[in-house]
Amino acid sequence: MSHLLLSCLFAPLLAFQSCQNAPLPAAADCANADSASEIQAVETPRTEAASQSEADLLAQTIYTRADSIRVVELLRTDPGKNDVLFYARQFLGLPYVGATLEQADPERLVVNLRQLDCTTLVETVWALALTRREGSDRFADYCRNLMRLRYWGGEMNGYLSRLHYFTWWMHDNLQKGLMTEVTDPAHCTAVINVENHYMSAHPGSYRFLKAHPEWVDSIARLEARYNGPDGHYLPEAATALNRRQLSFIHDGDLVAIVTKKDGLDYSHLGFAVWGRDGLLHLLNASSIHHKVVEEPKTLRQYLREHPSSIGIRLFRLAE
Repeated sequence: MSHLLLSCLFAPLLAFQSCQNAPLPAAADCANADSASEIQAVETPRTEAASQSEADLLAQTIYTRADSIRVVELLRTDPGKNDVLFYARQFLGLPYVGATLEQADPERLVVNLRQLDCTTLVETVWALALTRREGSDRFADYCRNLMRLRYWGGEMNGYLSRLHYFTWWMHDNLQKGLMTEVTDPAHCTAVINVENHYMSAHPGSYRFLKAHPEWVDSIARLEARYNGPDGHYLPEAATALNRRQLSFIHDGDLVAIVTKKDGLDYSHLGFAVWGRDGLLHLLNASSIHHKVVEEPKTLRQYLREHPSSIGIRLFRLAE
């Protein structure tokens, strides 16, 4: 993810995109205090047409000058061979805060590198890696990639254009070619049956659905469209296997935790890390630790402590 509820219960973006029904941060700090021209000092010049396009994008974006400078600094740092894991580790210790995307109506692109939940950690890291792979160190290019990941077809067009469930996020980003699924028929044997209905059943839990009840029917239609059998996952017990047995999983792969909670598809996101013990661990924005951490416990232990978590699905940022 996150955009989620109930301690990173990967439902919608208040579910998927917020990882918790947390109070909203003060909007004033995230308001567009910076214009496009204010960040030119840390970026290379572009043509007049390109600069205007960037100005239009940034006018639709909520960020602070500290966010823009930090993005450029990270893009100018050599991430080594594993860019995803490198960027994920740059956020270790940052505070976990949910619902940071629920700020503007009409919808605006939110950039926040100071507070993260499970989904915004993943989106932030992948947007950095995508931009670096493009050879860019520009904040506006980072914002474009963040928008590509977060919205249907990569275009922001209101609240309903946000990918509110991980199932939606997964299918749209697979279709856009931004990621591939990591699987193994010998181990990923459990069948996923998606039954998302949490958002349409609980619109009062979502700030903008509560304000716009006319949107609930659209959410319900999308839920129904993507419900049903939807591939396979690695069962919880199999996550105890060692690195040799699960060699198809790499450091930095996206881990999506499958849940059996009513109305939800996935409950949490993070990144796979092979520990010195030879077992899988999770780097995640944790509502339990209240910050971004590499879990000292194994992924198997983590899942067993959350009985609704029945396994994991894995994805990799496309080359």
